[in-house]
Amino acid sequence: MAREQRLDPEVEVLWEDFHAQVNVPSAQLRQWLLTRGSGEEAFGADPDLGLPEPGRQILQVLTKRKVDLTPEDIDVMREAVDRIQSLVDARPPRGNADDEWRHSLLDLGHDILIER
Repeated sequence: MAREQRLDPEVEVLWEDFHAQVNVPSAQLRQWLLTRGSGEEAFGADPDLGLPEPGRQILQVLTKRKVDLTPEDIDVMREAVDRIQSLVDARPPRGNADDEWRHSLLDLGHDILIER
């Protein structure tokens, strides 16, 4: 019988926060990042290499199970949550109509138009 691996309670909370903040499904995020990163080389042999950072790292974390997280993944999650919250807190006067602001959030996997 397999034993359940216990995670640090702080990582458990971070996992929940990360998945609440990164509210764009992984396939949609990948498509967005491919569009943002598209250049002449972006659609070569390995199109994921053309994905902009930190979106590519966020996308990689989204494909993992909690028990498979590395310390680097935990750092990516923490940074993503902090960056998303900072951007949301700094909502520009035009709000959702500010494409640059909204695109910055989408680059991190957060769509401000998705209801929580």
